Amino acid sequence: MKTYRVGLVGITGYAGMEVARLLAGHPALKLAMACSRAEAGKRLGEFYPFLEHLPGSDIAISVFDPEKAAQLCDIVFLSVPAGTAMGMAVPLLVGGVKVVDFSADFRLRDPQVYEEWYNHAHTATELLAQAVYGIPELYAEQIGKARLVANPGCYPTCSILGLYAALRCGLIEEESIVIDAKSGTSGAGRKAAVPTLFCEVADTFRAYGLPRHRHTPEIEQEVSLLAGRDVRLSFTPHLVPMNRGIFATIYARLKNPRLTADEARDAFISTWEGNRWIRVLPRGALPEVRYVRGTMFCDVSVVNDPRTGRLIVLSVIDNLCRGAAGQAIANANLMCGLPVETGLTVAPSV
Repeated sequence: MKTYRVGLVGITGYAGMEVARLLAGHPALKLAMACSRAEAGKRLGEFYPFLEHLPGSDIAISVFDPEKAAQLCDIVFLSVPAGTAMGMAVPLLVGGVKVVDFSADFRLRDPQVYEEWYNHAHTATELLAQAVYGIPELYAEQIGKARLVANPGCYPTCSILGLYAALRCGLIEEESIVIDAKSGTSGAGRKAAVPTLFCEVADTFRAYGLPRHRHTPEIEQEVSLLAGRDVRLSFTPHLVPMNRGIFATIYARLKNPRLTADEARDAFISTWEGNRWIRVLPRGALPEVRYVRGTMFCDVSVVNDPRTGRLIVLSVIDNLCRGAAGQAIANANLMCGLPVETGLTVAPSV
């Protein structure tokens, strides 16, 4: 199997850590560059002892240099904040390097929407038309031809995959969608901050980001494309005292209130039939975050409530793997002409 040289910019965050973990066992994507301004000079295995004696552990962490990246890498992961990635992506692409961006800089197709929600101007609008939104189940063919992939957010991944079959099969009224989602604390990033300290998170439960969480326009963009018209929905995120995982409970009115539970579930099964990572659970079974931990699986349950005329979809992913690093590697696999599941066939770590 041909190997491809990978660069990782932003090695110190949780997503970067997860990329390094997954690449250590990947048969074709080999880490060739690891970047962090704060940790430059350290050996990767020194900074992350869990990687010691694994492939890539002897790489010296360095400050990002696009010219050096063009020499060392075939593809680069940008695990950096929104507003930073756009400036890094331009010289990489000019240098012939493919890019998978973890930030929101290329997720939103409309630069005005980006500026409204992220409060700063987009300086690489010329790249928006060529950026592909990186959910493999929806855009695999386009990802395979792309030079720039916008890796989706974790909440949007969980929500869009949960809604996809209901929208594709015309089961629900799009304007009625309500997404009630919960995330583990790793979704808030690794930077030390009072709201995510152990004593602030343990033994409590809270909502945040209301009413304008930045993942809202990303979800609305993709749902609108699926619906074929502009859709506005309600999205409420919550922080729960667990390390990793996302659980989205999605409510929407049924177009046909007489739709039976079996008919609703059959629509989901037929939509995802043959898909390697979307698991529609048996009737009566409900998903749990522990059963997808460390994997690319999205577990989905479908419940229809005849009393209220609503469809309830329960969608669960691991935010760090399926919602970030694993999905980025799946996108890189496609961009390099590899099977999408290459290096991502691990069982859940329950």
